[in-house]
Amino acid sequence: MRERGSTIAIAWGGAAIFAASQLWFLYCYYIRFDRLPRSELGIAEATAINVSLFTVFALHHSVFARLAPKRFMERLVTPELERSIYTWIASVLFIAVCTAWRPVPGTLYRLDPPWRYAADAVQILGIILTLRASRALGVLELAGVRRAQPKASTTTELRTTGLYGFVRHPLYFAWTLLVFGTPDMTATRFVFAFVSTFYLALAVPWEERGLVATFGRDYERYRQSVRWRMIPGVY
Repeated sequence: MRERGSTIAIAWGGAAIFAASQLWFLYCYYIRFDRLPRSELGIAEATAINVSLFTVFALHHSVFARLAPKRFMERLVTPELERSIYTWIASVLFIAVCTAWRPVPGTLYRLDPPWRYAADAVQILGIILTLRASRALGVLELAGVRRAQPKASTTTELRTTGLYGFVRHPLYFAWTLLVFGTPDMTATRFVFAFVSTFYLALAVPWEERGLVATFGRDYERYRQSVRWRMIPGVY
């Protein structure tokens, strides 16, 4: 009973730090990045540091989401905690990336009304789509809480309707709206937006190979019926 209680506590702790990491990102991206002190680093140096920071997060996020590393983690901990430990590490890394992000000199654009209001609407849409897509997948499942509960089902359901009938990866589409919809695109924000979205675009084919391995012909048919991966009309 005590071991089960510890497992659930770790899982809920992972869910809490996952939520905290998302809130910290929103604060950093929309507020803190504007308040960073002027750096002595040039554009190239600051960008290189930021790309290196995000690469560390991206490598963990992609590599440890694959089947072989998952099985390895299950042997180190337990199958019930594998997803939760992944969430803990990914969330801590994401918080670290946002905290250590270096200011990049320059501003690409600052929109004035009414275009500013349109950009705000795009960001709000990104947040709404993120919440809806996460709900469709199951927030507790994503955070590892569901798997840590007694008699939890390990069956994964293929989502093909709703937002998933629009693009195959609606969370990634929502992320694109969220980061590129800002009305004040500084160079600091642009590097974050570009690097993170570029990583997602690279990760999609790799991720879909795993989905084909899981769902087989069902996912192949889904790919044929829903053409766009993450950005309608583009990719």
